[in-house]
Amino acid sequence: MKMTLDLPSNLVREMKLRAAHEGRKIRDVATEIFRDGLSHSLTRKDPAARPASLPLITCRKVSGKPTPEFLAEVLLKQEAAWAHESARR
Repeated sequence: MKMTLDLPSNLVREMKLRAAHEGRKIRDVATEIFRDGLSHSLTRKDPAARPASLPLITCRKVSGKPTPEFLAEVLLKQEAAWAHESARR
């Protein structure tokens, strides 16, 4: 499939040099770079790359089954603590 990209000239120059040095086509070098970059982005420890998980709710011990209202209150308090903590950084 053909595609037109607007890449920085220094990046294209580096790709051309690599292709010439390795005796390969620039197309093959570009394909390798894209594949490596895509596979790297899936394996890095970036929170955005990981699937979302449910929040961990930390609260005092409750007797019986917690109500949705109780859990909502605990979550609001926890989010407020996180916001306060991140604002201090």
